[in-house]
Parts: sequence; C-alpha cells; structure tokens
Amino acid sequence: MNILITGANGQLGRSMQDVSKDSADTYYFTDVCEGYEHLDITDLSAVESYVKTHNIGCIVNCAAWTNVDAAESAGEIVDTLNAKAPEHLAIAMKHVGGLLVHISTDYVFGGEPYNTPCNEEMTGTPTGVYGQTKLHGEQLIEACGCHHIIIRTAWLYSEYGKNFVKTMLSLTSSKPTLKVVIDQCGTPTYAHDLAQAIHDIVENRRYEGHDGIYHYSNEGVTSWFDFTKVIAETAGHTSCDIQPCTSAEFPSPVKRPSYSVLDKTKIKQTFGVAVPYWTDSLKKCIQNLKS
Repeated sequence: MNILITGANGQLGRSMQDVSKDSADTYYFTDVCEGYEHLDITDLSAVESYVKTHNIGCIVNCAAWTNVDAAESAGEIVDTLNAKAPEHLAIAMKHVGGLLVHISTDYVFGGEPYNTPCNEEMTGTPTGVYGQTKLHGEQLIEACGCHHIIIRTAWLYSEYGKNFVKTMLSLTSSKPTLKVVIDQCGTPTYAHDLAQAIHDIVENRRYEGHDGIYHYSNEGVTSWFDFTKVIAETAGHTSCDIQPCTSAEFPSPVKRPSYSVLDKTKIKQTFGVAVPYWTDSLKKCIQNLKS
C-alpha cells in the first residue's frame, strides 16, 4: 500500500520516517518546508491530485497548527490548518476508499474539571482556539464518512524540533533556579512510541472495521513540575533548583487543561497496542539526544 505522511518535518512526521524505514509499504513524506516534496493540504484539488497520482491508500496526517498561545490571535489560518485541511484529506480518502489516520489532542478537553482519565466518549470542552479547531477537525472528518482513525495524544516530545523535554534540558543545565507549574496534570508522549503504534496498526491492517476516535499517550500521570524533575535527574542536571508554582504565576492567553490524562483502554484492546510507561520512554529519548 502507498501511504502519505503529511507534516513530515514535525516531531511525529520525522518519527514516522524512523519507524517506517523497513516497511513493506511505500511511504511518501510531504510538507510545505524545504527538504520535502511540497503538498499544500489546504488545497483540496492538490490533495486529490496527489492521492490519484501516487495511488495513496492511507494518509497519516501529522500536520497542524500547534502553537497554542499564538492560535488565540492568528485568525482563520488556525481553523484552516486544524479543521479544513483534515477535511480535505478525508474527502480524498473517501473518494478512493482509503484510510485517514488523523492526530488530535488532549486540548479538546479542559472546560470540565475531570479527575479521572478521559475516555473517548467524554464530551469535548476545549477552552481555547487550538482545542476548538482540533475538535472541529475531528467533527468534519467524522461527518465526511471516510474510513478514519482519529488519535488524540498529549504532551508530545522527541529528539526532533522544539519541545518541552529539549527546552527543560537546556534550562536545567544553564539556570540555577527554575519554576515549573504543578497544577496541570497529564501524560507525556514520546513521538517514537506513537509513531510505532500508528505504523503497527497500518502495517498489520488492524484498522478494518474499527473507524473511530482513540486515545494514545504513554502510561502514567505527572505534572509539568514532576516531568521537569525527572528530565533533570535523568540527564544528571543536579545543580538546578526546580521549584513548583501555579499556572497563575505564568499568565497565558489560554486556560490549559488542569487534568487531561487520557484513557488508553480502547486503543490497547482494539489494536493490541503496547503502551510504554512515560519515564521509560523519556530515558530512551534523553539517551538518544546525548548520543
């Protein structure tokens, strides 16, 4: 099967490149930046032409607007990238009977004070433009009626690009003190683990008859403060005094979810996906960054 990866230069897109190197399927990696075959997924005709020309049977959409704060003032482009573009991909897949794997986010939650892991049946209550547009994207895909697997994930990090782990590695190695919020809880997700799960589902054709929304993050629960503490300890950055603080001490245009731990029961039972514990995956990532 021919598989298209959109947003190939992002964290998940680059991780998909890593896990698919020995695949029996043929992968095409596109983006709108230099170094990749150009594909503008906001252009429906361009998407349909690409799918037809390359006989694409599956799209894994890793492209999105992900700057949560900037989304509040960026205007229509956020919904264009996070909702309209995924709809284009869904339309293209429906026309050829293919599968769309779309990546969504824990930010579809946040308006309700959940204190147990969020399952796929819970109503989305996003508190900002980013979460609202990602939820809109999910709705447009479902309304299109193509074969689809929507995977909500959270706190994504990797060896690639800018992310929380790499930022904290830099700060804890250079600053004597650091304050990190303790009143937002969730679960980090190593992009390689998510990419491997997607690859296994698609490669083994496990998706037949299982359209729907699924949750994937690593196992466990932590706060940004505790996440930072483990990052620093794993890297041996012991000289930085890391202190907890509240979200109120770091004003933001967006009210972030205070608890967005994702329930992974459905994806594990449906596809037999193995989900590593978050500290185990973090250690692998930091080891890779060091080497």
